[in-house]
Amino acid sequence: MKIVVNGKEESTGSKTILDFILDKELEPKTIIIEYNLKIVKKDSWDSIELQDGDNLEILNFVGGG
Repeated sequence: MKIVVNGKEESTGSKTILDFILDKELEPKTIIIEYNLKIVKKDSWDSIELQDGDNLEILNFVGGG
């Protein structure tokens, strides 16, 4: 299936948003997800099934000083 991630088309076999995050080896504690133009809570990531053509924006928090 093909989805758009941060403006770029990607192929994925991930079933849910959480599966996609884990497949990409991203740290769930440091990111937020916009799914089809809506921010989704982390406790929903495992219940939202990805569909062909979905749009994900992944925002990563970076600390520093």
